[in-house]
Order: sequence, then C-alpha cells, then structure tokens
Amino acid sequence: MDVTILAVGRWKRGPERELFERYVERCPWRIELVELVLTRSVAAGALRRAESDLLRTRLDGRRPFLMLDERGEDLTSEAFAEMFGRFRDAGTRGIAFVIGGADGVDDALRAAATRTVAFGRTTWPHLLTRVLLAEQLYRASTILARHPYHRGAE
Repeated sequence: MDVTILAVGRWKRGPERELFERYVERCPWRIELVELVLTRSVAAGALRRAESDLLRTRLDGRRPFLMLDERGEDLTSEAFAEMFGRFRDAGTRGIAFVIGGADGVDDALRAAATRTVAFGRTTWPHLLTRVLLAEQLYRASTILARHPYHRGAE
C-alpha cells in the first residue's frame, strides 16, 4: 500500500528529519512526504482556509485520507495497526495522512476526512508529528507482521 503524508510547511536537515527518514526506510510500505507551502501572502485570519485549500489540491478523491488533529480519536498502537490493516485487507491501494499548519485546518476539510486521529490530547509541533506518524506506521507494520518490535501491555 502507498502512504502519502501531506504536510503544511517545510523542514530542513536536522534530527527530526533524520529520525523520520529512519522510520520510513524501515517501513515496508512506500511512504511519500509531500510538503506544501503557500507561495503568496495571506492575511492571518485567512491562513487556515488557504492552507486547507492547498491541502485539498493534493488529495485524491478516490483514496481515503486521515486527518491528524488533537481533537481526533486517540488510538492505541494496536488499534492504529488494526485500522491500517482493514484498509490494506479491503484492497485500498493508497491512503493519505494530512497534517495541517500551526492553525490547523478548516472545518470542511476536517469533516471530509475518512477518519480523524490524535496522537494524544497534547499539541505536538508539526515536525514532530511527522516523526510520530512515521514511527506509528512502522509500528503498525510490525504489529501486523507479528514482529517483536512492538511490546504491548500484557
């Protein structure tokens, strides 16, 4: 299955990116990071809408997309893997994960998501959210393959 991560903003070299790349390399699925940056100035009050519109331009309407948002469903790693496994087992060819900008996304984009997922109730910097997602994708692959990387609660 192909995984696309659509993320507002760009990062440079550094430890976060290196850690992200380490998990992506380990994962058996093809993972593509698409960084989106507005090329025009936008008034502060219109930024969320403009970034959401930019994200919409890269979504494939035939593939499910999951929104990462602190108000989303807080899943265990096992539940995340199970959800991913259901998409895979249903023959889903690809899935997208959306990480909005610092102001989040507009309500319409959030409502259009196949599912909204949180990595806890705390707010994470957007660059770390990318790392957390890459790690959870790798962890999901190991859970589904019954690999010992994941040592769940006993």
